[in-house]
Amino acid sequence: MNVRVPSPLISYTGSRTQVEAEGATLAAVLDDLERRHSGIRFRMIDEQDRIRPHIKLFVGGRLARSLAEPVAATDEVMIVAALSGG
Repeated sequence: MNVRVPSPLISYTGSRTQVEAEGATLAAVLDDLERRHSGIRFRMIDEQDRIRPHIKLFVGGRLARSLAEPVAATDEVMIVAALSGG
């Protein structure tokens, strides 16, 4: 499936904003993404296996509330990173 990657994370994907990953749940997709692009998962998921507050994950256009969210092979996963600073 297609995974859309925001600008703050493209340093992990070789500057690509769209990459491929596989999995039946959001957790599995992110694990596969980590295997393909080492270090990216930690930027989205914390040590307690929760989605970081500044990250929003969408599966097939729906906001994912947990890593257990089912993902179909035809779904697109979109990662959105909030900007902060001052």
